[in-house]
Amino acid sequence: MSTYYPRQSSVRTSLHCACPLCGEGKLYEGLLTVRDRCPVCDFDYSSLNTDDGPAFFIIVLYSALILPLAAWFQFAVAPPIWVHFLVWIPVIVVGAIALMRPFKAWLIAQQFKHNVTDADFTR
Repeated sequence: MSTYYPRQSSVRTSLHCACPLCGEGKLYEGLLTVRDRCPVCDFDYSSLNTDDGPAFFIIVLYSALILPLAAWFQFAVAPPIWVHFLVWIPVIVVGAIALMRPFKAWLIAQQFKHNVTDADFTR
């Protein structure tokens, strides 16, 4: 007899970095390493693989936010270049790392929701 789990919200599970099946188990062990199985429902994560998808979304979307801010900062304040490095490198690095976990979890949740496996991409 299998246990019934109601459909989970992709957004909720991604913000909590939780299992897309039960919504309770932690998806990651460490910073970005996806567990082999859910510690709560024993769901196998091996068929869910995001590869470079989260990095692509973060590069495109986060740079669309950061570049206008950096341009505004340059034209409003006109600081020397070293101030740009001092301000924007930490903002970019910390922001990208902070966004990576939920974006990766969201892509995993979307793969689970739409029943997409690695084999679907090799056809």
